[in-house]
Amino acid sequence: MCIRLSTSKTAYMKRTLLALRWATVLCMTLAFSGCLKDHVTKTYTIYTPIYKERAEVLANIKSNAPQTIKEKGKFYLYGSYIFLNELNKGVHIINNSNPAAPVREAFIDIPGNVDIAVKGNTLYADLYTDLLAIDISNPLQAQLKTVMRSVFPERQYASNFRTDSTKVVVGWNTKDTTVNVADEATFFNCPNCMANRGVFVSDNSAARPAASVPGIAGSMSRFSIVNDIMYAVNTYELKVLDISNTMVPVKLGSSFVGTNIETIYPFKDKLFIGSGSGLFIYEISNPVSPKRLGSFSHARACDPVVADDNYAYVTLRAGTFCTGVNNQLDVVNVQNLLGPTLTKTYPMTNPHGLSKDGNLLFICDGKDGLKVFDASNVLDLKQIEHVKDIETYDVIAWNNLAIVVASDGIYQYSYSSGADLKQLSKISIQQ
Repeated sequence: MCIRLSTSKTAYMKRTLLALRWATVLCMTLAFSGCLKDHVTKTYTIYTPIYKERAEVLANIKSNAPQTIKEKGKFYLYGSYIFLNELNKGVHIINNSNPAAPVREAFIDIPGNVDIAVKGNTLYADLYTDLLAIDISNPLQAQLKTVMRSVFPERQYASNFRTDSTKVVVGWNTKDTTVNVADEATFFNCPNCMANRGVFVSDNSAARPAASVPGIAGSMSRFSIVNDIMYAVNTYELKVLDISNTMVPVKLGSSFVGTNIETIYPFKDKLFIGSGSGLFIYEISNPVSPKRLGSFSHARACDPVVADDNYAYVTLRAGTFCTGVNNQLDVVNVQNLLGPTLTKTYPMTNPHGLSKDGNLLFICDGKDGLKVFDASNVLDLKQIEHVKDIETYDVIAWNNLAIVVASDGIYQYSYSSGADLKQLSKISIQQ
């Protein structure tokens, strides 16, 4: 039997079928989006602390057997020794009596160690929030003498993670974990772990440094010693400690400097403090009460600094937590300490630490190696040496010897007044 539909009924059925089709598409879209919502994930690395009893950790802060260097860090040159920090692990003691054949002699286990400085027979080092004074009169038999609690209370982990205050974190167990986005709130309630690790978060063929070598820190340092005073910066303030009794530091006070403070560099009676947004200059003719003079603002970037009588040399680099995009060297005129001014900017690849010896300016330009400039005319710096194929981090240049911390090792070069770099030695970093 054949049934003929009227024109109006046919149109109605067409509209109904079209509506059903759109409804089906809409339902499928909603169902699909619901599936996406249910299954969108993120992967995090979970860090769970490894603890030791505090008494056990302190008892082990002494000269132990030398260890392989596994990560670059800040360093300090004093006498015939190089003291090299390995981030959050401790300090390598390197006998540099012969720069052509340096010897790793000992390792001091210091969990949470980031910065170091030396005066006389005392090594100062941070252990998370505490400051340690360690007797190194015999570097092979270093002994812990003083622990100053909570000198750096501002140091903390990410995600508001809090450790067991009765113990010390000596390492981390890590595990990658994937979670649904919808479950992130529950995931971040983990009471004994965190999703991101916090940051606690220096004769020309083989010159032998004399025993009277002054204490020289790398340009990445946050500790600085001037006579009987130690200055230390954290991310926002300058701390002043009396170390006239070297084994028993005494905190004298602290003052606000600014935000994102990174480094400190002493020159004569001045302190040059680098931050993520500028340079601050302090006068220390009264050592226990630093007085702020002038400042110089620059584009946001990490910025180690060194200085001489007339100019400060500031490297800016991108690609770090400082969030900047600039890679350059700023030469700043500091003859008027109350009003520093920019003299000239030079493009760089990704500059880190730097050092100056006379008219020679040494710059660690990251993956672009070590560069040496004739800085006799700051308006026309001339590159006279370039060591390629190493990724450089920091440098100390003194008495015709350049010590360079790179990603794969500690390099030493002899140089003359005209540079003419000659590699003397390398201690490998085995990552």
